[in-house]
Amino acid sequence: MSCSSSSGSEEDDEGFDSYRKGGYHAVRVGDQFAGGRYIAQRKLGWGQFSTVWLAYDTNTSSYVALKIQKSAAQFVQAALHEIDVLSSIADGDPSNSKFVIQLIDHFKHTGPNGQHLCMVLEFLGDSLLRLIKYNRYKGLPLNKVREICKCILIGLDYLHSELGIIHADLKPENILLCSTIDLGKDPFRSGISPILERPEGNINGGFTSLIEKGLKRRARRAVAKISGRRTSMGGTGDVAKTGRNIDGIDVRCKIVDFGNACWADKQLTEEIQTRQYRAPEVILKAGYSFSVDMWSFACIAFELATGDMLFTPKGGQGFSEDEDHLALMMELLGKMPRKIATGGAQSKDFFDRHGDLRRIRRLKYWPLDKLLIDRYKFSVNDAREFSEFLLPLLDFAPEKRPTAGSCLQHPWLNCKESSPKEMKNESNVEKVEVGMSNLKVRVGK
Repeated sequence: MSCSSSSGSEEDDEGFDSYRKGGYHAVRVGDQFAGGRYIAQRKLGWGQFSTVWLAYDTNTSSYVALKIQKSAAQFVQAALHEIDVLSSIADGDPSNSKFVIQLIDHFKHTGPNGQHLCMVLEFLGDSLLRLIKYNRYKGLPLNKVREICKCILIGLDYLHSELGIIHADLKPENILLCSTIDLGKDPFRSGISPILERPEGNINGGFTSLIEKGLKRRARRAVAKISGRRTSMGGTGDVAKTGRNIDGIDVRCKIVDFGNACWADKQLTEEIQTRQYRAPEVILKAGYSFSVDMWSFACIAFELATGDMLFTPKGGQGFSEDEDHLALMMELLGKMPRKIATGGAQSKDFFDRHGDLRRIRRLKYWPLDKLLIDRYKFSVNDAREFSEFLLPLLDFAPEKRPTAGSCLQHPWLNCKESSPKEMKNESNVEKVEVGMSNLKVRVGK
């Protein structure tokens, strides 16, 4: 979880149970940190390891995101690692131009539950997941998708080629817009005066309404499950979703949350990446490098363009979630090469010696360009161009996936989206061509 203007968890509150020794620090609006330099304004979100607060920096008269880690030893160790990574990122990007979050400060804060490591990060806007939801899962216009992709690729190119860092958990929640969707929620632009002292009556602090908020969120989740808003490959969903006009939204964005990041030559664990954005080599435990981030990036690009996750595996009778995930990949991309299918430490759990899945035998192939046309009503041209951009990134062979730097040179990122008028003219030309091909000319004797 990082410095979003919206909740770190999109679905639930952190609950009271973790506010104990070794757990979260209970923050109240108006609380002071680092000798009074930072003053808590409101909670932005939370994660498994930390809570994040909007804070006012009295030294610079600006707003920042204050990330407060749980106090138990393992969380402190995780925070030290993240600070190490973020410090390298900041040192290599003094102009703050690489579309990666900037660390401003870090310090220790002692509270009733122990000593908490705190990180001060630049304040950013909403996550890409929040943008997808704001647009009612319809899928963003391709010109917006291109803008977002360029920012992510510039960030990944910097991390990979200049710093040797693998993000290892790239997903829409971990990419934040540089500004808020609702400008009224931007403390810089809203004109609201900062809170400089604790408001009266705020005895129980920033989590007094957790139960009430939790009940509301559970109700929303129940409604969401009933309506089945999110779909994935092979599922059923309402494609004729109505989106909002997002023309006025600034979609420049930055990569955030380096809690799972590592240096390529100093990897910490084999267990990386959030399920839906996980690369096949990670599932198979075949080793990984920078190319795992490129796989995740391709999944994100698809999700931005369609509103749906590319892969949402589910365990079933006789097969695991991992095996379903591999099956979904092959239904989209074709059969996995035998050498790759059988080359990982976990391969025997899923594949036989011929490279066929052990428990899922019947696959329904649906190529990406056809999926985009049939389900998402892309034009033939848009589907072809977008597929040509994505498919190399989804190569089962990690070493064949293009780098972030080479992706930045891809023609798709620099082409213009067809206007409705151009699409209509293109359609008319197709109709004329079809009509001409069916025309029979009778030649007189």
